[in-house]
Amino acid sequence: MKIYKFLSLFFIAFTLFTVSSCRNNDDEEEVITDTNPGKLQVKFENGFNNLGNIVLNQTTQASANGQKHQFSTLKYVISNITLIDENGAEFKYHYNDPDKGAFIVDQAEAVAGVNYINLTEIPKNNYKKIRIGLGVSQTAYLIGQDGQGIFWQKAKTAGMAWSWAAGYIFTKLEGKYGTSSATTEFMNHCGNMGNTAANNTADLYREITLDLPTTARVTKDITPSIHILANFNQYLSGQTALTLDNTNNMAMGSNPHLVNVTNNISKMFKVDHVHND
Repeated sequence: MKIYKFLSLFFIAFTLFTVSSCRNNDDEEEVITDTNPGKLQVKFENGFNNLGNIVLNQTTQASANGQKHQFSTLKYVISNITLIDENGAEFKYHYNDPDKGAFIVDQAEAVAGVNYINLTEIPKNNYKKIRIGLGVSQTAYLIGQDGQGIFWQKAKTAGMAWSWAAGYIFTKLEGKYGTSSATTEFMNHCGNMGNTAANNTADLYREITLDLPTTARVTKDITPSIHILANFNQYLSGQTALTLDNTNNMAMGSNPHLVNVTNNISKMFKVDHVHND
């Protein structure tokens, strides 16, 4: 009888242990499954004073120095997108790989005033900040034309490139300006002139880190959308108040005026909100 009771207790204990082990294994499998990557969308809305949807050839703004200006062309390159989680760890999206990680924001292609960038294979995580590159880094450029042939062709087609020796146009701003009304044409094309160290020219590539007002929660089932406003009032009315005239209204490359333009517009980005859908 004692042996029978012992065997019965042993069998019960063994059964409970087996069930518990199976449950633990199931939990582990669920955790592994839940690490599947997801997607994330970044939206850019260009406006004046954070009022979105600049209408090309129509929307007119007065600068801090009293000039009026409007855009007929408004384009810029975004690259090296980096997501920063709650612990400060960074996920770099095809960093210094323009073929997969560089994008052209073109106001002429905006849908209801918004340009969309869709990212895939984003690790499941809670992200608190985003960093964006304005332009193309020297590291990426110096990989050579063969290492970025896809994006180079896109840039050429979009008018965002000079010759390969000169490289990419980072920001293309064209339109009209004037005192009482915008009637005089201007063209400011900001970008590096090839190898900046070898050519002793300014490097206009900038990286900008932005806080997210709401955590972007990426999972295989949730695709957050980060809505960024670009306030183009910074162009002439930013940290350096600029005046367009016949010395700078047809400027290309990285001269001192375009360094000021770049420094101004690198401050124009702000995350307005995040959707976790």
